[in-house]
Amino acid sequence: MITLPEWNGRAMTAGARITIVTRTKNRPIFLARALDDIFAQTSQDFELVVVNDGGDPADVERLTSQRSDAEQARITTLHHSESVGMEAASNAGIKAGSGEFVVIHDDDDFWAPTFLERTVAYLDDPAHAAQAGVMVRTEIVIEELVEDRIEPVRREIFWADMRQITLADMLRINRAVPISFLYRRSLHDAVGYYNEDLPVVGDWEFHLRVLSHSRVGFLDGEPLAFWSQRPESEGHDGNSIFAKAAEHAHYDALVRDEHLRDGVAQGGLGTVLYLSRILAEQEELIRAQQRRLDESAAKLDHVLERLDALNQTLISRTSVGEFLKKPLLLAKKLGGRG
Repeated sequence: MITLPEWNGRAMTAGARITIVTRTKNRPIFLARALDDIFAQTSQDFELVVVNDGGDPADVERLTSQRSDAEQARITTLHHSESVGMEAASNAGIKAGSGEFVVIHDDDDFWAPTFLERTVAYLDDPAHAAQAGVMVRTEIVIEELVEDRIEPVRREIFWADMRQITLADMLRINRAVPISFLYRRSLHDAVGYYNEDLPVVGDWEFHLRVLSHSRVGFLDGEPLAFWSQRPESEGHDGNSIFAKAAEHAHYDALVRDEHLRDGVAQGGLGTVLYLSRILAEQEELIRAQQRRLDESAAKLDHVLERLDALNQTLISRTSVGEFLKKPLLLAKKLGGRG
């Protein structure tokens, strides 16, 4: 049985512009880093809601109680006696806050110190008033947990070719993660909250609804968000993108099918049937081109084999071949002439 969240009784920071939601479950090492990261921001105009989704409350309370009194006054903790899932945890945290802006900071991810300052400044700019939120250049940090230490292994830019956020790109694949996206709370009035029926890909489905409704900005340049990945870790310390790869594929297909049904219900099958036929023709052209390439490659291999055989024959039947086979003998003859 899932009980209602238990509050820690602390009051939220009155008038804070930003609500940060941190989801956690039995990962105290990562949560400790997340708290350090959040309170190191150059902008401190935020309230923090920590959602303990079915983990040990003692670890969370111990870490939050170690913060200064001023910092503790800005933290609210929700304890779920049993896990309700990532998206329900996000929604609970969002609804517990009141900030004008919202951002999800999972316990294992982190930011550059200026993330909040720069994203809020971007959305405060009148030129960006029509944009629902802003995403930032993000870096993937491959890590491993060694005893009680988080050790970085390597880094790579997430979607290094990305220069803007578009619905067209997001339809193909998720090009953002929660740690990289700060948005206006008013978005939830327009598109709803995270879909709690999705155990995975919920952030992507939310991004699709957001981009169907309005534009989202992009802050390029040096990475301001860092997405932690641990391919070798399992259990609580792992990432769902690796541990639940099959689920990701399954729910990716379900999300696409759901939105396709919605589109068909509103506009009928005509456009979809037309586009499906075009896609089928394009796939057949690609397959035919691949067959021609395979045939050409086989012919080229055959030609190369014949050239190699001819080359071996020439070497073995000419004086050049004798020269190559008996270099020492030739050297002796030349030496004798001297």
